[in-house]
Amino acid sequence: MRSRTPDRLCAEAVEIARQAAVEAVGPEAVGAHIGVRADGERVVTHTFECLDAAYRGWHWAVTVARAPRAKNVTLDETVLLPGPDAVLAPQWVPWSERLRPGDMGPGDLLPTDADDLRLEPGWSGEDEPAPNSVAALDETEDLVVTDGDVQPTPVRAQISAIAGELGLGRPRVLSRLGLHLAADRWETAHGPQTPMAQAAPANCDTCGFLIPIGGSLGQAFGICGNEFGPADGQVVSFAYGCGGHSEAAVIPAPPAPSELILDELELEPMQLHPDRTSGSVEPDAPTEELGHS
Repeated sequence: MRSRTPDRLCAEAVEIARQAAVEAVGPEAVGAHIGVRADGERVVTHTFECLDAAYRGWHWAVTVARAPRAKNVTLDETVLLPGPDAVLAPQWVPWSERLRPGDMGPGDLLPTDADDLRLEPGWSGEDEPAPNSVAALDETEDLVVTDGDVQPTPVRAQISAIAGELGLGRPRVLSRLGLHLAADRWETAHGPQTPMAQAAPANCDTCGFLIPIGGSLGQAFGICGNEFGPADGQVVSFAYGCGGHSEAAVIPAPPAPSELILDELELEPMQLHPDRTSGSVEPDAPTEELGHS
């Protein structure tokens, strides 16, 4: 049990503790005596200020002790310890937990564990087919006769080609957990709870710029194809939205010009010298052609 009262002889051994610290690191790094602490019966730790500029807030801790009924104080250990204001390195975290999206650069490799829960086995075509299956037949056997009918042999190369078109041929694919984790990330980055979606006039599921994707995630996500949108080329939730929605502000087509009301292209003859006495036009009066305005 630790004694609350420091041993008197050990507490008075300040110079012995200082000398031990000076011998360990040099006189320029040891400052004033800070205090004394009882670590046990006849075991005391003296603390001294650390003057090293690289260890601001740290202190030297020198532990001394004495044997029962002995008057000589002996040195136990000298260590450098951080104080409440010390500059400490952050707690060590494995690289797999420190890695964040965007940290990888050209040439970097990110290995995955063989039992990564985000992945599950897929069909790669590397497994040997069963000996009696049609896929095990030689690729040179193009035709096979079955009940009198000649049918092409579904050789392994043809199966592999079809598998490539279906998106297979990978050793591992996303598991259900991996799909849910991807959906959670996409929902957080471009989902309905983002400030952009909250202020949007409409959702992405009605936008003409939304590019559909395949698979189960295609039921709730797509890719934005609006070059002026904030999520161009990124996966967005159907419930996401922005001001670049295709139907949010449609510019009306310019109105068609109306038909010409005044015909300024044809000429209309007019009488210029009427008969002032009778009010009728003289028959031989000359005429001029003027444009109608």
